[in-house]
Amino acid sequence: MPDNEQYKMTVDLNVLDHLGINLYSNIAAVLTEAVANAWDADAENVDIVIDPEEKLIEIKDDGIGMSIEDMNTKYLRVGYRRRDEDKQTGRTTAKGRPVMGRKGLGKLSLFSIANTIEVYSAKDGESHGLRMTIEGIKKSVQQKEPYYSPVSLSNEEVKVTHGTMILLKDIKRLRLGRGVNALRKRLARRFSVIGEAHGFKIFIDGQPLSSADRGDLPVVQFLWSFGTEEPDLSSASQLLEHEALSNRLDTWEVERTVKGWIGTARFPKQLDSDDAGNLNSIVVFARGRLFHENILDKLNDGRLYTKYLTGQIEADFLDTDDDPDIATSDRQRVQEDDPRYNQLIVFLKNQLTQVEKRWNEWRRLHEVEKAKETSPALAEWLDNLPQGFRKSAETLISKLSALPIDQEDDRKLLYKHGILAFERMKLRGSAEELASHVHNIDKLLAILADRDSLEASLYRDIVKSRLDAIKDFQGVADDNARESVLQKYLFDHLWLLDPAWERATSSAVMETRLTTDGVLTQDMTEKEKLGRVDIAYRTMAGKHIIVELKRVNRKMKLLELPEQGQTYVDKLKKILLAQGDPTPNIEVVFVLGVPIDEEGNNPERLKSSMAAISAGSRVVHYDSLIQGAQMAYSEYLNKSKQLDKLERIVDRI
Repeated sequence: MPDNEQYKMTVDLNVLDHLGINLYSNIAAVLTEAVANAWDADAENVDIVIDPEEKLIEIKDDGIGMSIEDMNTKYLRVGYRRRDEDKQTGRTTAKGRPVMGRKGLGKLSLFSIANTIEVYSAKDGESHGLRMTIEGIKKSVQQKEPYYSPVSLSNEEVKVTHGTMILLKDIKRLRLGRGVNALRKRLARRFSVIGEAHGFKIFIDGQPLSSADRGDLPVVQFLWSFGTEEPDLSSASQLLEHEALSNRLDTWEVERTVKGWIGTARFPKQLDSDDAGNLNSIVVFARGRLFHENILDKLNDGRLYTKYLTGQIEADFLDTDDDPDIATSDRQRVQEDDPRYNQLIVFLKNQLTQVEKRWNEWRRLHEVEKAKETSPALAEWLDNLPQGFRKSAETLISKLSALPIDQEDDRKLLYKHGILAFERMKLRGSAEELASHVHNIDKLLAILADRDSLEASLYRDIVKSRLDAIKDFQGVADDNARESVLQKYLFDHLWLLDPAWERATSSAVMETRLTTDGVLTQDMTEKEKLGRVDIAYRTMAGKHIIVELKRVNRKMKLLELPEQGQTYVDKLKKILLAQGDPTPNIEVVFVLGVPIDEEGNNPERLKSSMAAISAGSRVVHYDSLIQGAQMAYSEYLNKSKQLDKLERIVDRI
């Protein structure tokens, strides 16, 4: 036997299981192959009808059709490479269309969703048809037949007189997602040659597909197109800015160019579509059909603007006739080590650098103008800022304005907090400005005046929260009502007792132990016996504080207070000693509604009695507590309101 006949390669029919039945994952990808075949057949119309009830999909085109010989040598031949083998119309159709098909595997994708496939076609006045089934293919595989023979259909069963029709029957995985509307959008995003301009119309259940069905252009706010060729912007109802970018790298040969566009939405959530899929992507077309589902993922760019990006670009140089085929078997991705693909990545990175810069400028311009229109007070604040701070402030407001917030009142609240935060940062960063103007007395005084005003507003952030609590006390004349209001606030707002006590904290562990020892109790009988409303334990800057709120109408005797207070201190010291603190700083504060007699006739005895409990222990009263807090903060607020210009602006937003 000659050496060249010793070995031979065969292809088992079982390969159909891998290349057809399990190759494609969704119905849009499957229909893409059928539509691409119609394009290559010079069809002008493709009609797709879906019948979920009957588990049937019909795809009909008005292309040149196939003879029986064409069906056998081209359509039924797995791996038929039209571009290499058809010398007349293999690369360009009779109408001058660039041929989409290349591998000769696409027709197998139909088996991934249908158990039965019927193909009818007519050419030169003759019609014919066949039926293929997965069951029949598997039977041929089991019997080790050299080829599979589809069933020939009778003339009465053939349903076309022109073009080709494919019937997908017994759909096994009808992956329509949210329905036909979702399919429309997903299929529209797989072709760039849809519509009258290209002489190629696709209909789904009688309704034509258009570029608007892709769902991206209708939400685009800013758009960049490549070169001088303009995309169809009839559906871009939200478009505010449009700019052209270069369509090639300087190092590319003249014929290598990119077409299409890149755009940004106003909100990232606008790109989240249940029907169309994730629109935060840049799809790549070659020869009018999808070549890469999302090249944006391959750019490794984590900057903020990428969350707003969408786009469609055409790079025909990825699928040239004389160069290797770099598409994967399912035609959704590419072989990423190919130089052409890497050049496209470099091109996009270069262009997106310009896109980000312009996006920041346009976004600041339009979002700030929108914000100023809705809030004159915000416009006043921005307009009165020093020039050096205005750009940064506009950037802040533009970001707040573009946040996806349902309620505009919430956005106004964001503006308020944003202004205050910006002013704080401006204050922190004013040292350089202060130093640079130290020689100019006028500018120096202006800076110091701004600092005084801002420091006042920052202090009032604290004061306001306290006054909100104090307001609940105003106008409360009934003693029992006062007791209730004070109980509500006192233990969580110990600044009512001492303005220096900013952030007193509680301790669940300590409270549990004090409860076990009987200091803290929920026993109403015990509380009544001690004449108290409640008692609480807090810590503040290393100090242990016990506050007992007495009944507003309870008349206490002096001897009762030291006895109770000493009990609290002794038990607390015992607990703290076990924790390693032998000399704790403890204060006991009694809040009374009715003064005790010694306050008027023997104040020294009262003072010594409190000191005997622990240093700093004391008696305070409902009325003096409330009035003192009001006086301490209201007096300051009333004076500072006249000076603070920021207060007036923020309140008006």
